Order: sequence, then structure tokens, then C-alpha cells
Amino acid sequence: MKYIVTVCAFLALTALHASSQLRLPRIYSDGMVLQRDARTEVRGWASPGAGIALTFSDSTYRTSADSAGTWEVTLSPRPAGGPYEMLIASGADSLTLRDILYGDVWVCSGQSNMELRMRRVRPAYESEIARSDNPAIRQFLVPQRYNFNEPESDLPSSSWKSANPSNVLDFSATAYFFARILYERYHIPIGIINASLGGSPVESWMSEEALQEFPASHAEALRFKDASLIREIDSSDNARIRAWYTDLRKNDAGYRNPRVQWMDPKLNISRWGRMNIPGYWFSTTLGRVNGVVWFRKEFGVHPSMAGKGAILVLGRIVDADSVWINGQFVGTTSYQYPPRRYEIPPDVLREANNSITIRVINNAGNGGFVPDKAYRIESGTDTLDLRGEWRFSLGATMEPLASQTFIRWKPLGLYNAMIAPLLGYRIKGVIWYQGESNAKNPFEYRESFPAMIRDWRKHWNEGDFPFLFVQLPNFMETKSAPSESNWALLRESQCRTLSVPNTGMAVTVDIGEWNDIHPLNKWDVGRRLALSAFRVAYGDTDVTSSGPLYSSMRVEGDTIIVEFTGTGSGLRVRGGNEPGQFAIAGTDRKYAWAHATIAGNSVRVWSENVSNPVAVRYAWADNPAGANLYNKEGLPASPFRTDDWVLR
Repeated sequence: MKYIVTVCAFLALTALHASSQLRLPRIYSDGMVLQRDARTEVRGWASPGAGIALTFSDSTYRTSADSAGTWEVTLSPRPAGGPYEMLIASGADSLTLRDILYGDVWVCSGQSNMELRMRRVRPAYESEIARSDNPAIRQFLVPQRYNFNEPESDLPSSSWKSANPSNVLDFSATAYFFARILYERYHIPIGIINASLGGSPVESWMSEEALQEFPASHAEALRFKDASLIREIDSSDNARIRAWYTDLRKNDAGYRNPRVQWMDPKLNISRWGRMNIPGYWFSTTLGRVNGVVWFRKEFGVHPSMAGKGAILVLGRIVDADSVWINGQFVGTTSYQYPPRRYEIPPDVLREANNSITIRVINNAGNGGFVPDKAYRIESGTDTLDLRGEWRFSLGATMEPLASQTFIRWKPLGLYNAMIAPLLGYRIKGVIWYQGESNAKNPFEYRESFPAMIRDWRKHWNEGDFPFLFVQLPNFMETKSAPSESNWALLRESQCRTLSVPNTGMAVTVDIGEWNDIHPLNKWDVGRRLALSAFRVAYGDTDVTSSGPLYSSMRVEGDTIIVEFTGTGSGLRVRGGNEPGQFAIAGTDRKYAWAHATIAGNSVRVWSENVSNPVAVRYAWADNPAGANLYNKEGLPASPFRTDDWVLR
């Protein structure tokens, strides 16, 4: 009988929930940050024609749902503060939202360098994470989804989270540091809406209306409105990739003998080859092969490390790895970019006769261990360096695996699913970190990026709100001579976007990593974005918000004088006797490295090899190592060129 009553009660509750029509978009939820000093539109859904009563801070607002069941209430502007509660009622249904703050709300968007979470950069910021407890800084994480058919009105899940040592691990690192610096200056709540996705090109964040200016991208968006095409591509890709990895495992000699597999410390590896790690195996007798290669190193540890837990740091490995120590599995990573940090349990390490085995899968390109990264075991204050000679053996050779079709990066999809549901939620502005995925078409970015900014401003219907963006950092190997660079062209396109009203740019050409597209330094990125915000969003004109920007040039004999804005209290050289990475060219359009010297707020550039100069470039490279022109406030000059010789 008790069972029957319980079932009946459950069915009654289920029926009540099913009949309830009152609901809000996910972003209107407990802990939300509302934009201060602005009218707030609270919207939602209810039964068609149903009356709505919203009570907030001793005021009650009334309206009715329209024939489609949608409703909206406009709240009067309020200053920063809180917490508040909000009660919304419709007939017998009601919703209560608690812990509401008023402050400044920033949308944080772009690709992986905006998405990159504090968890990923944790080794560099342990102390910042430990002191991150601040209920006035909050993040709303937008689920990563796409939709090519229509703009969505809501999100499937998510909630507001306040900063603390646990929650902050899932905050965008760039956005968190940006928010923290704003809070420390203005002492108002800061809400960050994190809508970002790794690898996404700018066109995936544009509405269909905006894409009509770009016929090729618009045609691609129209193509993917076909759900059957998406299913067909997904099915084909999944089957092809699954078959590749199945064959790899089947052919892998390291697994072929079930009695003695290659992670077994007792395995005789005297016939294995030798290779210095870090490095790539194409430089060994293996050559440029794809498939799986096994690596082994034997080592001893200091007595203080034996028997204790430790952290295994393996830099970055291309593409995937599985790791065993003394035959015990300690970790795996399925793709090349994340830094490897694996926990070694207590009682695994011995004072002598330890072995580490790494199975590396490389599906295309050059496989191996990324140089200039840390490869070591850490235990307390003790460290064991693992760089040097290792033994290796080929497990299996495979044909290169063709990349999957990343449908989520196609034009329109992210706008419809990740931006459209946010429209109508009042914001202070946007910070944006993106461009890597558009570097193959840097000239088109001159048009598409400003078009995206106009598109968002139009659909948010809040005027020219501040839009602050990060210029691409330095990346890839350095070049010994002046050369062309798509990354430099993309940076130029970003710099040209400063002509769009109410924009600001954080230059980061000095804080990237040549061997990692995801540099760890996100503190300076957030700080430089915040400096732009001080000027663009908060009107603090006494703040130097950017580094030197090219303004004009003139020729005087064999010398070119370059003028700058953004010089702050003056130009200076960091880490050298004269400005580096300047190149100069004559009418033959051949650039040569040049000498440079600071003269007030200008730079004089010349070369004994160019007697009649006509053009100058600065930091014009993928990775302009040695670019050292700054203002005295410590902000770097943006790369530039004075010519227009690079053709489409």
C-alpha cells in the first residue's frame, strides 16, 4: 500500500511539472549578474495569454504572455549592488531567483585561447587560484553547440558560478584575469558570459544576414542546413576514424603478444633504437612514418622521492599518448595540445630500476615530443629531468589519417546556437580572442571581422558597445631573414579593425610560445584587455591603454622616420641596445634587416644595404623574436608594415 501511495504521489508531481508553462531562459537564473545602469528586459515563456507578475525589490511589474506564450518585463536601471531576489508568478506557477547582483556583464568569445580554462594553465597560476574566492566575479558557461537552421531562443543547460578555488578551474583564464582586474579597479560585480569554442573561425559566429556579404561562407552555411548531410558526414567520419584506430591496435606489435606487452618492465629492449627526447622521430631511422611508436627510459630517483606520490610532466606530445611507470598505467591524452601532467601514485617509484614507457600515436605530420617543454618528475621540492636518451621501437605503421569534417566550425552554426540565445541580455561589452583559424585567409578577415562586430551590435540592439580583442601572439619557428607571413597579415587585419568605433586591441606578440598555439600566459592577456576596457568602456583617459601603434612615415635621405601613437610617457627598448625586428626596403621591394634608434616619439630606421629606402616593416613574421619596442608603461608595439606589396 505504501508503494502505491508513493507511485501516485510521483505521478501527481510529474503531471504538475508537465502542465507548468512558466519558464525563463537559462541565463536568467540564480546568481546572475545584471547590467548596472541599464534597463533590464526579463523575458520568458508561459501559457498563451497567461498573466505574469514579477516582483523585484518591493516593486511588482505585470504583463501577459502573447499568443505564442512569450512575455517580457522591463526593469528600471539600477546601480551596482545586491544581492537581490526576484519572484515571478503566473497563476499557480512561480519561480524565485536568488543571489542576483548588478554589475558589468561582458561576453567573452572566440576560439581556444579564450576557451582555455584556468584548469589548463593551473601550474602557472596556483597562487591566483588559491586566492580566487570572490562571489562578485561570476561566469556563465555557454554550452558548445551549433545550429544551421534557425537562431535559438534558449540554451539547454548551464548556470552562473561564482569564483572560488573550485569553480574558477572552469573559468576562461583570459576572461577571469580580465574580470579580476576590473573588479580590483572598480569594485563592482563582474559577470562573464563565456561563449567560446576551440578552432572556430570568425564566420561561424556570424548571423545568416551578415554572411550574405560573403557568398562562399553563406553557401557553406546553406549547405549544412541539410540535417541528412550532417548525419552522412558524421557517420562516414566516425566509421573511417574508428577503422583506423582499430587497425592500429590490431597491428601494434606492442600489443601483439598477450604474454609480454611492451609496457612490461621486464621486456628486453636491447634491440630498440635510441633517440634524444624531446624531439621528433622523423630525424631517426624511422623517418616520416605515422602510426604508433613506443618509448622506454630506465632511471633511478633520489631516496627522498622513492615510495612517494609524484607528478609526471611530459610537455606536449604529438598526437596522443598512454604512459606506464614500472608497468602501472598513469595517464593518457588523446590529442596533441594539452600539457601532460599525470599523477604517479605512492609506492610506484623505487630508488633504482624504474622504467617509464610511453606509447605515442601519431596520425599525421611529424610525431614526437615537442621541444622546449618540460619533461620531468616532480615530488615536493625534488625534480628528476627526463630529457636525454630514450629507447624506441616502431609498433605499427599506418597511412596518415585524414582530418574529420569539423561541422561545428562551419559558418553560422555557433551564432545560432551560442550567441542568439544571449541576445536581449544586457551587456557592458565583448572581449574576443580569435583569428588563428582565419590565418589562411588574412585579407578576408579585414572584412569579415568588422562585419561580425557590426552584426553583433545590430542584433544586441545596444548601440556601439565596447568590443575589445586580442591580436595574435608570436607562434611557430623564427626566420633568419625578413619574409612574408600570414600571421603577420592577420595581425594587420586585426589592427585595421581599430577603425571600427569603440574598439580596443591587446597586443600579445611578446607573450606567445613558438611551440604552442596555446601559450600559458593568460594573465598579461587579461590585463591588456582590461587596460583597453579602462579607456574604451570606462572612459579613463588618464590610462595608457595600448602600446605604440604605427601612425606615419617619412623618408629623409637614407633613413625612414616612423611616427607612432600610443607612446604613453615615451618609447623604450626592452632587452637590447636598439629596437630589433625592423626591416627596410628600396624600390626593388627586397627587405633587409635594419638598424633603428628611438628619437622622441619616433623611430629612425636605416640600413647600409638600402641607400634609397621606401618602406619599413616591424615584427613582420609568424614569430618575430627580438621585437622589443615598447612604451615606458611596458606595453609592446603592434607589428606593422608601411607597404602594400603583398597581393591577395
